[in-house]
Amino acid sequence: MNEDTLEPDDRAGLFGRRSLLFLPASNPRAVAKARDSAADMVILDLEDAVRAEDKAAARAAAAEAVASAWPMPVAIRVNGVGSEWHSLDLDSVAGSSAEYAVVPRAISAHLIKGVADVTGKPVLAMIETAAGVLAAAEIAPATAGLIAGTNDLAADLRLPANSGRASLNTALQLIVLAARAAGVAAFDGVYNVLDDEAGMLAQAEEGRRLGFDGKSLIHPNQIALCHRAFAPTEAELDRARRLVEAYNGGAERFDGAMVEAMHVEAARRLLERAGR
Repeated sequence: MNEDTLEPDDRAGLFGRRSLLFLPASNPRAVAKARDSAADMVILDLEDAVRAEDKAAARAAAAEAVASAWPMPVAIRVNGVGSEWHSLDLDSVAGSSAEYAVVPRAISAHLIKGVADVTGKPVLAMIETAAGVLAAAEIAPATAGLIAGTNDLAADLRLPANSGRASLNTALQLIVLAARAAGVAAFDGVYNVLDDEAGMLAQAEEGRRLGFDGKSLIHPNQIALCHRAFAPTEAELDRARRLVEAYNGGAERFDGAMVEAMHVEAARRLLERAGR
């Protein structure tokens, strides 16, 4: 298949990954469950999920966890710039076998480049503030991908509790736009309710409609629902196959609609990602 039919830049290996499972690096049971899960990526968290008194132990546990092989890529989320743990986290990630670093509350490309320089790892940036959203177009080219931090973002925007996802739609679409313009992957934020399969599935499906490549998760039970939501349907795959086979060039009629080269390229991307 011609490279022009693929996403603009998949050197980071993130296109086609749907589920990013976050878990506290300080919880050995959660780490063991994640290793055996079907997640497309695991993110060992040193930040929000870890209490201050457990930061050092979590940092050591994350480095130890990634020292052995995993069936999926593993990233480590460091504590934010300005925190007392940030530099220590970066040094630990640099000496570890983690494949990616994840930076919370990203607000500038300068910050991302600094983390990449110290750790020697590609960086996923979390867009979690109004400033981060407005700088997303600058940040994205310095990253391997963007992650929407919807909980922090809602708080930073001072949204009322239970205001719903619609209040975040503009911010979420700006994150996707920034990622697409830079040719990197974009991942939706977490769904907070653990025992609501219908709600989780609906939000993941909405994320796909917004253009996200996948979703960040907080429990292994959400993985299958995420994969289901971000997988193309059989009807989509069938139409894509027929379109690629039938297309002869230029603008032409297909299934009652006018199609052209860009529609065929989109169909090829869909088939390529399904094959992965």
